[in-house]
Amino acid sequence: MARERKFSQDELFSATKEFLLIHGYEGFTFLLLAERLHISRGALYKYYDNKDELITSYMIHELKQLLNRLQEVKQYVRFDDQFDFLMELIFTMPEVQQLIIIANQISANTNEKVKNNKEELTQLHMSMYQYLSDFVRLGRQEKKLKENIPDGLILGFIFQTIAIPNHYGVPHTEWVASIKEIISHGMFTNK
Repeated sequence: MARERKFSQDELFSATKEFLLIHGYEGFTFLLLAERLHISRGALYKYYDNKDELITSYMIHELKQLLNRLQEVKQYVRFDDQFDFLMELIFTMPEVQQLIIIANQISANTNEKVKNNKEELTQLHMSMYQYLSDFVRLGRQEKKLKENIPDGLILGFIFQTIAIPNHYGVPHTEWVASIKEIISHGMFTNK
């Protein structure tokens, strides 16, 4: 009997991310993943009972990385600097939003491990929201953000900008700078 090829968690999570982005939740299977990693499906089942366990475990890993990066926003005292940092962060991890949507498709009723993972994902989202709420609060304190616009709309607007397709192939730095300008100054001239 042949020895099973060993694989690292980084390899597994990298392939998981790749296939989720390509095939989405419905098209993601252990068979595709096993073929990509050159292992048997049984090797995956040694660690995860089903794809929901794997996907939620992967999402916890991904959100913890994002949260670690997001915590760096505290090193910036001024709102403008935090805004620049946040925009750069968003555009270095554009797939996170798509992956969160995929994770929301998973039912917590699959098994106890998935239920616990979903609860942990909720807690990670709450931690992220706290950092982002602090960002909005600072913007209001510095009179950079209008008081009448709800926090959720401000944050949603900022985070949805990564979903805007760049059909004309505008260079990345110019694209990000233009989005930052539209968010902070609008797109109308002052005529």
